[in-house]
Amino acid sequence: MTAIYMAVRKRFPNVSRRALRIAVKAGGTEIAGKGKEITFKILSTSTFDKEPPKVQCEGFDLRIYRWTQAMIFAIEEINNDPALLPNISLGYRILNSCASPTNALRAALTLASGAEEAKATSHCPPAISALIAESGSSQSIAVAGILGPFHMPIISYFSTCACLSDRTKYPTFFRTIPSDYFQAKALAALVKHFGWQWIGAIQSDNDYGRNGILAFKEEVEKFGVCVAFVASVLRTYTRDEFLEVVEIIKQSSVKVILAFSVDGDFYPLMQEIVNHNITGIQWISCVAWITSSRTSTPEMYRSFGGTVGFVMQKMAIPKLKPFLTSINPYTDPNAPFVRDFWEIMVGCTPVLPGVHAVTDDTKKRCTGNETLMNSEDDFFNVTQLRVTYNVYKAVYAIAHALHQLVFCQPVGAQTVNPCLNLTDIQPKEVSKILQRVNFTNQFGDEVFFDENGDPPASYDVINWQLINGKVQHVTLGHLSFAANGDYKLSIEDEKIVWRTGKTVPTSVCSNVCPVGTRKAQIQGKPICCFDCVPCADGTIANSTGAADCTPCPKEYWSNDRKDECIPRTIEFLKYHEPMGIALTLVSLLGASLSLATMVVFINYRETPVIKASNFELSSLLLFSLFLCFLCPLTFLGRPTVWTCMLRHTAFGVTFALCISCVLGKTIVVVTAFKATFPGNKIAGKFGHAQQRIIICSCTLIQIVICILWLTLNPPYSHMLFTYSNKMIVLECNTGSQAAFYAVLGYIGILAIICLILAFMARKLPDNFNEAKLITFSMLIFCAVWITFVPAYISSPGKFTVAVEIFAILSSAFGLLICIFGPKCYIIFLKPEKNTKKHVMGKIIK
Repeated sequence: MTAIYMAVRKRFPNVSRRALRIAVKAGGTEIAGKGKEITFKILSTSTFDKEPPKVQCEGFDLRIYRWTQAMIFAIEEINNDPALLPNISLGYRILNSCASPTNALRAALTLASGAEEAKATSHCPPAISALIAESGSSQSIAVAGILGPFHMPIISYFSTCACLSDRTKYPTFFRTIPSDYFQAKALAALVKHFGWQWIGAIQSDNDYGRNGILAFKEEVEKFGVCVAFVASVLRTYTRDEFLEVVEIIKQSSVKVILAFSVDGDFYPLMQEIVNHNITGIQWISCVAWITSSRTSTPEMYRSFGGTVGFVMQKMAIPKLKPFLTSINPYTDPNAPFVRDFWEIMVGCTPVLPGVHAVTDDTKKRCTGNETLMNSEDDFFNVTQLRVTYNVYKAVYAIAHALHQLVFCQPVGAQTVNPCLNLTDIQPKEVSKILQRVNFTNQFGDEVFFDENGDPPASYDVINWQLINGKVQHVTLGHLSFAANGDYKLSIEDEKIVWRTGKTVPTSVCSNVCPVGTRKAQIQGKPICCFDCVPCADGTIANSTGAADCTPCPKEYWSNDRKDECIPRTIEFLKYHEPMGIALTLVSLLGASLSLATMVVFINYRETPVIKASNFELSSLLLFSLFLCFLCPLTFLGRPTVWTCMLRHTAFGVTFALCISCVLGKTIVVVTAFKATFPGNKIAGKFGHAQQRIIICSCTLIQIVICILWLTLNPPYSHMLFTYSNKMIVLECNTGSQAAFYAVLGYIGILAIICLILAFMARKLPDNFNEAKLITFSMLIFCAVWITFVPAYISSPGKFTVAVEIFAILSSAFGLLICIFGPKCYIIFLKPEKNTKKHVMGKIIK
């Protein structure tokens, strides 16, 4: 993290550019800029019992040093450009913040207030028009927070904390790098793209890391992604603290980890991970370290190979390379940090005239003939500049703002006349103009800031690949944001080199639930950790990873795998099944016996037995029994509206007719018995007409009940789902239970009347006493229908219909056999008894 501060010096507009540069140099105006963490580690600490010592730093970061040189290069380009700030030269001062917010704030105040004394030969007071600072978000927050109320414009090239977009807190803060608000969205989109659900996170223990991870978590949680852990790192941590993070990684089940940290904070942890040979992790990088030369080494590739992440737009600045290779302590011994740079790059300590250098005997002294012109170091590779390009754009943004402020017109206008004295330039005015800056640079890149001081957001997708023994940052995709916040992500997935090879790594807390199961949250764990519970009967999950099981429609049921709804078996009493066949045969047998008996009665209607049993009533009774035997056929087959209405009404009417005929026979027998007493004329009054009236009236009552039933609430086809999960019982709903039991009750009333009358006439003196047969048949009839009710109610499914058919057939056979069996027995087996003498034998005696 390096902060670069640029002081824009006001020069004499009436002096030629060449003369102005001489005046600056001769006057000794310090060309100083401050580079944060050119040295990158703070060594001193305070005990708070005395005045704290000055901050001491160690180390030297070539990446950050190149940023400072890019700033100097851009300033010299501007000073040599006749169209941009003509006759005005820019000066600068570079100071080192050493990655310390406190030190950064001290340096910023020093530059902004001019507290440092200028050299005695200086002709120009240190008037600061803008600052380029800082690379670290924590440092930028400190600097922007303290200088914002003074309207000092600050442009950062590497501070990405979304909090810095708050214009109420940081009204004069600008940056040439997108906010972490967009980076968090981009990283979340990457996680979503590859389907990672269970990831870890490592953050810098500062504003940059904490705010970045917070924004990232908010985004990924929208996609159902869980962050297993968040560990913190910082360059000032002890080794034990880094080892604690290593243990967290080793004990976690995550296979994908996001490192939202700057390279200086993350590098010590990378070393420990390599030392512990942790190689099974797929790393995701933020923009801060993925292209860092310090981290991008073959040694680190052992554990971090295949890292993917986002970086800013890259750009080549061809003219920068000659500038970098021209750095030489012998030509400019007072250049900032040039001695440290030369020692690292050339490998020897320069011996400069008039400069006392303390060197170890082990260090090699330079001969003075060394050169950087043929160096192949990555420091001089200017074809893929990212942060360096951001520094370059920041310098040009300030220059364009100053140009518009001084000349009251944009760069490129034909007439260039100052409209403002340089001594009247105020930082507040510079900030206002910066907010409106909009220009296209020499590389065709549009430079502007939105209302929050942020540039347009776009990123390249980078993948670490080892090519020819060197770690290469291969661009394999791009992500750009629209003005409304929507993004477009394109990645060449097939070209990515993963830590696991060519296969996209997976990272889940729980494996995806297979079809037929659903997620069941484990109490006390994130939503990504779950058990897979089989779907309940009647529900399915036909896709993997289902959160809930979907109920099947009522007509369907789940299969054994619970991944498909299959139609339920529709159950009803069918003709072709064994029970249906048996009942059909018995029904047809009864109907055939009824017809056969009727034929016998017709053939033997003149015989005493037939005459004694009242041929007309017997024939009508046999016809009604024939209908009763056919009635069960309407109970078989698929129930429909018409068959449901037919089966119940046909049953009610035919049995009412049947019992009415039996009632008529019973009354005839009783009246015949009473006619044997002298003076009794009842038999003469109960002839055939009266018998027909009784039968028709009793049957008519049942017909009226059925008509009312069909009119008010008729039976209908109905599906029952309660008997079995895999089966639908298709039955006839009676519609009106009251009507159904009224039909049964009326038949029962007729049967009880018959039973009582027949019981009263059971001791008639005839040899052939029909009252006894009627009594026995009614006992069977009543017993059958009394037992029918509980059996009907308790029988499941199609067996309900079978019970009803069985009751109909049983009662019909009871009537047929009990009433007509003895007569057929006499006719066929005992013809000698088929005489009037035998029939009336007891009476004669």
